[in-house]
Amino acid sequence: MNKTWRGITYVSVWVVIWGTVASLMDWMLLTGEVYETGTSGQAVTFIGYGAATVVMATRYAGRFLAPDAEQSSHGPEGSDQQ
Repeated sequence: MNKTWRGITYVSVWVVIWGTVASLMDWMLLTGEVYETGTSGQAVTFIGYGAATVVMATRYAGRFLAPDAEQSSHGPEGSDQQ
């Protein structure tokens, strides 16, 4: 896969993960009446989960964005050829 497309896909997946997890937590906090819609608590929820997602995405980037040559040097499991 092209390095650019691999990066775009990687970032897109993390955006979906962030949106899903933050929305679920927001829903739980709204139904638990911890805060109301449109308050600063809602913003803090999404910003906090966004920050956590950036940290995790950065930490795991090396595993998923490694060049093809590096992945194929680990044996057949890292190669697309059989």
